[in-house]
Amino acid sequence: MNRMKKNNKGFTLLEVMIVLAILGMIIGMVSTNLIGSSDDAKIQSTAIEIRNLESVLDMYKLKAGNYPTTEQGLEALVSAPEIEPIPRNYPAEGFLDRLPEDKWGNPYILVSPGETGKYDLYSMGPDGQEGTEDDIGNWNAQDFL
Repeated sequence: MNRMKKNNKGFTLLEVMIVLAILGMIIGMVSTNLIGSSDDAKIQSTAIEIRNLESVLDMYKLKAGNYPTTEQGLEALVSAPEIEPIPRNYPAEGFLDRLPEDKWGNPYILVSPGETGKYDLYSMGPDGQEGTEDDIGNWNAQDFL
C-alpha cells in the first residue's frame, strides 16, 4: 500500500513533455494571431490619425482661408508659416502641440494642392517607401477602417 502512494506522487517525464508540447502549440497559434493583429492595428490607427489630421486641416482652412501649401507642410499646424500665403487669423497656440508620426515612425506627408483632391495627406505605410501599394492616404484611409 505504501508503494502505490509513492508511485502516484509527481508527474512522469512523458506527462510533462505532453503538457509542454500542448503549451507550445497554443503559444504558437496565439503569437501568430497577435503578430498579424499588430500590423492591422498599426494600419487602422494610421488611417484614424489621417482622418484626425484632416479635421485639423479643415480648421486651419476656416481660420486661414486656405489649406497649407506643400512648401508650408504640416508644420503650419504647429507654428505660423513664414512662407506665403501667410494666414490672417492664425491662433497664437497653433492648431497642434506637435506633429504626430505614423505608426512606423515616419512623418505624414502633405501635398497641396493634391493629385486626388484639394490636398493629399498620407503615410508611406509599413514599407516606408513613397508611392507603393501600402501607402495610406486621405483618398483610401476608409478602406483600412
